[in-house]
Amino acid sequence: MGGGGGSNPGPVSCGSWIRRPENVNLALIGRSRRPDSSPSVLEIFSFDPKITSLSASPLTEFVFEECDGDLVSVAVHPSGDEIVCSTTQGGCKLFELCGQELNVKLLMKELPPLNDVSSQNCLAFSVDGSKLATGGVNGHLRILEWPSLRPILDEPSAHKSVRDMDFSLDSEFLASTSSDGSARVWKTDDGVPITTLTRSADEKIELCRFSKDGTKPFLFCTVQRGEKAVTAVWDISNWKRIGYKRLLRKPACVMSISRDGKYLALGSKDGDVCVAEVKKMEVSHMSKRLHLGTSIKTLEFCPSERVVLTSSVEWGALVTKLNVPADWKEWQIYLLLVSLFAASAVVFYIFYENSDSFWQFPLGRDQPARPRFDSFVGDSQYADDPFGPVDM
Repeated sequence: MGGGGGSNPGPVSCGSWIRRPENVNLALIGRSRRPDSSPSVLEIFSFDPKITSLSASPLTEFVFEECDGDLVSVAVHPSGDEIVCSTTQGGCKLFELCGQELNVKLLMKELPPLNDVSSQNCLAFSVDGSKLATGGVNGHLRILEWPSLRPILDEPSAHKSVRDMDFSLDSEFLASTSSDGSARVWKTDDGVPITTLTRSADEKIELCRFSKDGTKPFLFCTVQRGEKAVTAVWDISNWKRIGYKRLLRKPACVMSISRDGKYLALGSKDGDVCVAEVKKMEVSHMSKRLHLGTSIKTLEFCPSERVVLTSSVEWGALVTKLNVPADWKEWQIYLLLVSLFAASAVVFYIFYENSDSFWQFPLGRDQPARPRFDSFVGDSQYADDPFGPVDM
């Protein structure tokens, strides 16, 4: 388990990974106001994959005005250049991340359609970066075209209160869940609602994530039925429920899926984290009491490493290396291909030396022995063309 970073003692309310264009992963941490009424702070830390740890101090930070209140949620654009965050009193803020590698700064910019909105429980960019969705505490759901900010969906009564949301891999659908246990799916090109997920009267759909591996068209949702907590699966080709699995075996408060879609993670209200392999829907990693006794606020897979970023109000931010099979690195794949090519060449050479070749036809019973190949080399007639003339 890796450590966190930062000297600011304020409670961590949100966080996310930032994948920079130069293949550097940074950690974004949002801290709410401290007991001494100091304002909220947005911090960025470097990440060292060799020791699975964040830097002790932030690379840069932005201090909010006291009138903005506490930080609630945050979303990072897939490009890694833009960040949107929500506050309890100051609406949503847009930041541009300037600089390269570890020399970065946060520059606040205007975000007119969301300047004065209420607190947003959820913020999410589409996978292709062309849309931004916001889900309010008051149930107001929005989908905005990015970066033009043209409204695609503006539904004040989409839910009682938006609980969670996620875009599909092709950015065609948005799934959203409500505090009353319902869940809806929307078309993102025009904002039209497609369906409301079916559930029994005693079931509550709480969290949602689309599959991201490009082969399985599924929507994963955590479903609470009395004391029983399961992860249910819907087929997005017909929006029918096809089964469920008990993974965490306790109520989940946060859900995440890896960028390549291979792993699904759940965080509990008492600090546990479980990670399941999507292909088998079996738990492959379990961290008990990662945030001892407190609800996990942030749970997100690192873009390029089998590492998760977690946070809680009491224990702050942590990075944890997963006990799952290591992925093939790009250089390892190239090395394997080169090795296979070399092995093929060796096998071909051995086969050539130990079997009849084009120039070594088996002799018939009455056929005269053919001259040795090396006898041609010493003959001036064949010095320039050892194979002699060829009849076409």
